[in-house]
Amino acid sequence: MDKAKTVIHAEYEILMAVIENVPLDEVHGRLVKDEASATRFGKAANNVAQLIKNLAVRRQHRLPFDHPDFKHKEE
Repeated sequence: MDKAKTVIHAEYEILMAVIENVPLDEVHGRLVKDEASATRFGKAANNVAQLIKNLAVRRQHRLPFDHPDFKHKEE
């Protein structure tokens, strides 16, 4: 894909880029001080990743038909 064909398409690509490319090392370094905070951080990171993935999945049926991640809407 050379350009964003729709706003939804651009949103999807941004969400996927966040999931794939945003390192959490700096935040981890600030928040994790012991085993308990490491466990909390891991759970929180998984929760946020799942939220972002859900946002992306909800846009897949509105992607351009020729996009490799396009999926028909399930009823």
